[in-house]
Amino acid sequence: MPTKVNIVAISGSLRSKSYNTSLLRAMQEIADDTMSIDIARLNGIPIYDGDDEDATGVPQIVIDLVEKIRAADGVIISTPEYNFSIPGGLKNATDWISRVKDQPFGNKPVGVVGAAAGPLGTGRSQYQLRQNLVGLSALTMSKPEVFVGSAPTKFADDGSLADDETAKFLKIWLDAFEAWVRRGF
Repeated sequence: MPTKVNIVAISGSLRSKSYNTSLLRAMQEIADDTMSIDIARLNGIPIYDGDDEDATGVPQIVIDLVEKIRAADGVIISTPEYNFSIPGGLKNATDWISRVKDQPFGNKPVGVVGAAAGPLGTGRSQYQLRQNLVGLSALTMSKPEVFVGSAPTKFADDGSLADDETAKFLKIWLDAFEAWVRRGF
């Protein structure tokens, strides 16, 4: 069993001051030294178009993300919630990823989390993302769940986590996720 699990964490938001990217940064800080978390962003991935794929293949930016997923022991995806659903950029990325051979999410341990300004957090988008991940054969951890609601009150202006209760719960979640990832070794 490896002494350190390597995790790629995908922020489903394209915003520079994203609460979801901030959530992943907080997880980096909270994680034990038995886990390394590398954050990946989706900025620059073109809209999926089958004609473009036929003409030029899968874009290098997608191949790079696929290779990060393949190399990781597990994946954390932090999704915003836009209009009761997952954001288009995140869905687009999973559509591109679904097109590669040897599906990188296949039997890969995945954890889904999210943060939003509303009081419910990202419950609806997380459930839709979980459905999407079934199509990619991901092994998605069912619980505990992380729905960071009222995110503006949980993060400081610089993006750092400013809520002790959220930090405590993230530690519990990270411990459960590490156990979820290690069960496959």
